[in-house]
Order: sequence, then C-alpha cells, then structure tokens
Amino acid sequence: MLEKRSIDYVPIAERHGKVWHLWPVWFSGDAHLATIATGVVGVALGGNLIWMSLAVILGCAFGTFFMAVHSTQGPQLGLPQMIQSRPQFGYRGALLVWAVALLAFIGFNAFNEILAAQTVHSLYGGGYTVTILVFTALSLLLAVVGYDLIHWAQRVVAYLLIAALLVFTVFVLTQVNFPAQQLVLHNFPAVPFLAQLFAAASYQLSWSIYVSDYSRYLPRNVSVKQSFWWTYVGAFIGGTWTMLVGTVSAALYPKLELATGLRALADLVLPGFGKPLLLCSLLGLITITSLNFYGASLTLLSVADTLKPSAPTLTKRLLTLAVATLLATSLALISSHHFVEKFGDFLAILLYLFTPWTAINLVDFYWVRKGHYSVREIFNPKGMYGLWNWRGLTAYGVGFVAMMPFFSSGLYVGPVAEALGGADIAMLVGLPVSAIVYLWACRSLDLEGDRRRAVAADVGLDPDA
Repeated sequence: MLEKRSIDYVPIAERHGKVWHLWPVWFSGDAHLATIATGVVGVALGGNLIWMSLAVILGCAFGTFFMAVHSTQGPQLGLPQMIQSRPQFGYRGALLVWAVALLAFIGFNAFNEILAAQTVHSLYGGGYTVTILVFTALSLLLAVVGYDLIHWAQRVVAYLLIAALLVFTVFVLTQVNFPAQQLVLHNFPAVPFLAQLFAAASYQLSWSIYVSDYSRYLPRNVSVKQSFWWTYVGAFIGGTWTMLVGTVSAALYPKLELATGLRALADLVLPGFGKPLLLCSLLGLITITSLNFYGASLTLLSVADTLKPSAPTLTKRLLTLAVATLLATSLALISSHHFVEKFGDFLAILLYLFTPWTAINLVDFYWVRKGHYSVREIFNPKGMYGLWNWRGLTAYGVGFVAMMPFFSSGLYVGPVAEALGGADIAMLVGLPVSAIVYLWACRSLDLEGDRRRAVAADVGLDPDA
C-alpha cells in the first residue's frame, strides 16, 4: 500500500485542521528578522524610503501570488511541494529542483543563524558560536516534533508579532520626522527600485518550495479559493509589513547593523521598546528556521527514496534533520558577517533558480493536467511519469538560459542588465518563456489517456492495460 510505503503522502482519512490556520503559519513565517533584512536591500543601493516602500509592496504582491497558488496544491494531492515535481521532471529528473530546494533551505537557515547571533549579541553580548548552537537546537526541537506543533507555534508567535508591530507602526507614524530626501518622488531610482522589488518577490516566491507541506494535511474539500486567500493574506501582510520595518530602519540608520539600527529606531519612538521588538522578531526567526529544517528533511528523504526506494522510518527522519542542521550550522559558523552582506545576491540566485520551476509546476497543475495526477504513480520509479521527463527539463533549461542576459547580481551582470544600468528583470523573462516552452512540449500529450491512467493506477489497476 502506498500509505505504508511513504510518510510523505497524507491519506484522506488522516486529513485534519482548519483552512484559516494557514494565515498565521505564513504571517509568522514572514514576520521576523530575515524578512526585515530583505527590506533593506534597496536603501543599501541608494534608494529612498518612499520609492523603496512602493517596491516592497509591489514585490510582495507579485511574489506572494505564486507562493499562494502553490499552497492550493496541498489539499488536492496531500503531497509535499517538491514531490509534486515528479510528473513534470520525472522520477529522477526532479532531483534537479530538489537540489535547488536544498540550497534554499540550507542557505536561509545559515543566514537565520547568523542573524540570530548578531541580534542576541546586540542585546546581551556573548559569543556568536554559543548563540548559534542554542538557536539551532530550539529550531530543531520544533522540527523534530513536526507539523502540528509548528502550526501551533506559528499561531502563538503571530499574535505576539501583530501586537509588537502595531505598537511600533503607530509610534513610527506619529513620532518620526523623516528627512526630506527620503520622501521625494522625483529622480526615480530605477536600479535600487527593481533590486528591491525583485528581492521582495524572490523572498516570497522562495516559500513556494514547501508552502503546500503545510496545507497538505487539510481536508480534501478545502477549496482552491480558500487555501489561496488564507495563504496570500497571511504571507502578504506579514512580508510587506515586516520588510517595511527594515526599509524605515535603514532609511533612518543606514550605517548601523540591522539589529542595532532596528533597536535604535524602536527605542527612539518608544523608549525601551527596542529589546522586546527584537525578541519578538527572534521568536519568528526560530519558527521559520524549524520550517526550513522540516522542509529540508522531507526533501532529503525524497532524494534517498529516489536513489534507493525504501520505507521511511523515524531514524531516517532524525538522520536527515541532523544532516540539514550540520550543513546549515557549519555554513553559518564559517561565513560570519560576509554571508549576511551577500544576502541580496543569495535572493537573486534563488529567483533565477525558482522562476522556471514555478512556471512549469503551475502550468502543469492548472493548465495541462488540471490537477489530475496519480499519487501512486508519483512514487513508482517505473510508473507513467517516467524517470526523466524531457518536457520539464527542457523548459527549465530554456527558461534559465533565456534569463541569463538579464541577470544582475554581485556574481554576474548580463549584457541586457548592463545596458539597462544594472536593472534586473530576469523574472519577467523566465516566467513566460518557461511556461510557453513547457506548453509547446506538452502539445503531443494524450491528456485524456493520461487522466484515465492516473485513475486506474490509484485504484490498483495497471495504468497501461
């Protein structure tokens, strides 16, 4: 039975929870220090407060759309997000996007650990190494217990963060006089604006690799509309609000380290409020780090199963969590401040890597197969989806190559981006190119036959009979 072979699949009888629980998961998932850091990107490049705030809002609106659409896949299939890539890329071809997902999980957690150490150091002093290890242990504990505890923790943290952010926002709006140059609308800063817009979009889009991991336990009768809006509202408000905190802080204290500048601003508007605000943001950082460890564990289990099919066990789950923790923590310990300084480049790389995948995955789910998949065949290495799916792999490769002239990061600036003064519009190219190539490649698919085979497989019949 499939249910016994894979803990990744959630049978209908075991579905539980309420759809509104999605908003606190993704509000808290966004309302923490790493998101605040994302709101600093444009100001650090010379942008002012008014234009960078608009870039944050538009970027979050754009990136969160794709993230929330991925969330709707969870209740329909009961599968983790990355497993759902097998029909598009093949049983082993999906290893490509899983490698990208692992890069995101490990990279984000290394950054989170460094940021936590900086924050605790700014509040209480002390060594970075000890703080990183304690922070990681707390995050790992949540990930070990798993799905239900993570959901509960996210709800508690969401209410604390809403209270803290409300107090902060009211006092900033009523107490702070911003420098005139931060509010001018003339001299549109194109490069900082686009950098901030796509940093925000990339940051929100990065949750797409595991967003349905936290909706897959919901009952099958949860509608697409419900799961989309509860995810979108939580993630958009949490992401936008928190990034704007970083934008305001950087505009007023551009030369200070992130945690130090945020504390200075909070203490300015309400004396003594800096420490509790940072502690609340630190709680959010713990819970999102646990989500990343949980997602990394599921991905590593899937990789192991792809290379050598075997029944998952608690021991294997703990082992994959240990591997993810070792990689992220080692990177944090050796990277120190340099990794934090390169966070904008890290987000750009994720944007380039995830853009083709999100286009292919969504087009396949909503347009090509219209949600008709065989869950059983997804776990079958000799099944109807094949080991290597040339359609998805080709569309991914073409989409990625098409974006390269538009890349603009500290690692590489493409010729088109250079001609545009460093402006990065790669995502706007990669999405349509990947989608169109994949649709073209799927034109010869027997979709009706594909649906019949999926139904046959899931009731235990030979799909090719």
